[in-house]
Amino acid sequence: MTWLPLQEIPDQTADLTQRNDAVLRDEMMKESMRFCLATATIFTALSLSANAASNEADASTPQQVFDGLRESFKADKAKGVHARYQWELSGAQGGEWWIDVNDGTFKMGKGKIDNPSVTFITSDKDWVAMSNGKLKGTWAYMTGRLKVRGSQAVARKLDEIFP
Repeated sequence: MTWLPLQEIPDQTADLTQRNDAVLRDEMMKESMRFCLATATIFTALSLSANAASNEADASTPQQVFDGLRESFKADKAKGVHARYQWELSGAQGGEWWIDVNDGTFKMGKGKIDNPSVTFITSDKDWVAMSNGKLKGTWAYMTGRLKVRGSQAVARKLDEIFP
């Protein structure tokens, strides 16, 4: 067994600490990038789905947005999907809407749904603006005008089901 002089021990400890700090920084950076990518994907999907709801003419009310979603449903993309989406919209034309996707079919309505997979919270005007392409979902989220609760994977699926 080889013994190190006491004066060399602090140098080796410092080297180990620096290497551990670098690994930790790398892992934190990777996790931050994964979160940013996932968040951007969710809001891109949300914006694209909302844009499809406008059906060439700009929707002017949340109900018109949801009517447009009804027309754009793709049953083949919803096969095997079991997801519940909830919207909570504030404002004069606000309210609550939901969509329940169940293995290639869907139901839609006003009000609350039990145990939503994803909940979108925003104002009636911002939701209509997002659906008409006048407000980007990522910008609305980053500025606090849109809140999203729930599964990122389920939120991303919305774009495929309602293109």
